[in-house]
Amino acid sequence: MTLQLSDASKELLRQPVFAQIATIAGDGSPQLSPVWIDVDGDTIVFNTAKGRAKVTNLERNPAVAISVVDPKDPYNGVLTVRGTVESLSEEGADDHINAMAKKYLGKDVYPFRQPGEERVIVRIRPDKIVAQPQAAGHGS
Repeated sequence: MTLQLSDASKELLRQPVFAQIATIAGDGSPQLSPVWIDVDGDTIVFNTAKGRAKVTNLERNPAVAISVVDPKDPYNGVLTVRGTVESLSEEGADDHINAMAKKYLGKDVYPFRQPGEERVIVRIRPDKIVAQPQAAGHGS
């Protein structure tokens, strides 16, 4: 059963806020990455490139933790999610990173693409949601 994000949590994820994504490295240690974040229904989404540590980690172990703090209200606007990666997909990833560039930078095209870079959309199913009242709405 997929847990449902509250409307307030979804609204936070729709804002241009940074998320910290924790994955598990091959030696069992945590690896943390700041990412642009997105939401699709109750699925949390981010975009990255093949070959990065987080992709390698998630291909080996789909467990992930996410932390998002609302910069406008860092004491009340906190959302943490533990989840499982449902998919890593190249399909639509180029369009998605361009949409993220629009959301975060106001640019129509992602300006930091490297030659030969292959983008990947990571889709995460929440398994546990903890949110401060502002991020949780009525609670999760």
